[in-house]
Amino acid sequence: MMLLMTLGVQGSVAAEESESSLDLRVNGAILIDADSGKVLYEENSDKPLGIASMTKMMTEYLMFEALEDGTITWDQEYKVTEYTYKVSQDRRLSNVPLRRDGSYTIRELYEAVAIYSANAATIAIAESIAGSEVDFVHLMNEKAEELGLTDYKFVNSTGLNNSDLQGMHPSEFGEKDENVMPARSVAKLAYHLLKEYPEVLDTTKIAKKTFREGTDDAIDMVNWNFMLPGLVYEYEGIDGLKTGTTEFAGHCFTGTAVRDGRRVIAVVMNAVDDKGVGSYEARFDATRVLFDYGFKEFSETELLKAGHQFKKQKTLDVMKGKEKKVAIATKKPISMLVRNDEDQDYTTELVLDEKLVKNGQIQAPIKKGTVVGHVKLVKKDGSDYGFIDGKIVDTEVVTTEEVKKAGWFSLTMGAIGNFFSSAWNSSTGFVKGLFN
Repeated sequence: MMLLMTLGVQGSVAAEESESSLDLRVNGAILIDADSGKVLYEENSDKPLGIASMTKMMTEYLMFEALEDGTITWDQEYKVTEYTYKVSQDRRLSNVPLRRDGSYTIRELYEAVAIYSANAATIAIAESIAGSEVDFVHLMNEKAEELGLTDYKFVNSTGLNNSDLQGMHPSEFGEKDENVMPARSVAKLAYHLLKEYPEVLDTTKIAKKTFREGTDDAIDMVNWNFMLPGLVYEYEGIDGLKTGTTEFAGHCFTGTAVRDGRRVIAVVMNAVDDKGVGSYEARFDATRVLFDYGFKEFSETELLKAGHQFKKQKTLDVMKGKEKKVAIATKKPISMLVRNDEDQDYTTELVLDEKLVKNGQIQAPIKKGTVVGHVKLVKKDGSDYGFIDGKIVDTEVVTTEEVKKAGWFSLTMGAIGNFFSSAWNSSTGFVKGLFN
């Protein structure tokens, strides 16, 4: 059990300003800090929606994992199957055409996926890792559970509607099925991808590249992320991550950008313009609004200093110690990305460990630095969005000095004193009782 005490940060002033909408025209959106996972903004972020080719972030995650554990290698050759050949010839879809008798390295296929969102190349990577797309889809759903994603459903490796896969989609799913996740889960997937495999950005930042340059199969690939430098909707600092578009999902985008050493991740789902029409421009406009909000409105703020002592709980009573009290204070400071006008909106909660501290007392001997509880931050109006991985901002509370156990004689005398004090109180109460 833990004992909870609410104590105000010194100098803090209440503020009741509610979060204002950014007026995004989307079905779902979220903005997070890529380093800490702090959620800076969200709209309808828990509703499962179509994710289209943002699916490929999961395929990329599993590819990097397979490279890491040696299941595949960058130079490994993939032999084209009838499935990937037929899909690659469908020019309605984003693809690099694959030869029926051709072979392609994992690196070539990955670049086609990360830059050009090539669908047949995505299936080829899935087959290389798991043997078949259906087995790869099982890995996708298992990894989603492992990463703590919620309300997800993966039915193929690409994000296409299964009806686009010419009857060769994983047979356990319906022909009209499509991958779905809420914006919060999409952001969490992107967060883990960047945390664990940041090298993905070395490729997603490439605006243009020629597939198999110098061969008869050469095809120019322009990145579908039109916010990259040199492209039509360029935005300073952007270097990823994945677009997605289907009729079911609408125009979606998971973007990431960095400025002044701080990176954010934005997800927009089914973005439309002011006439309600989905478009590439609409999704990038919505992303730009989120990026600007994150970079301009937030800053890293120290909300509680190391060594902070609370006015109402500077010490704990000590049992069987040479000293009667021991001082306590925060071990480390608490810093967090906070909206610029909300740095005074947080209070602190001191939580004492009741296994160690009972009725406000702790038993000697006590070492300096003994952890007796922790302090966490709480936003006064309750509108803090928290962290993408569910963590809580807190810091340990420790003793700031050592208290040795009292000697045998002191403990004995103390016990005798307590006995006579108790006896005196009892006898006094008895005598008083005679005259009542």
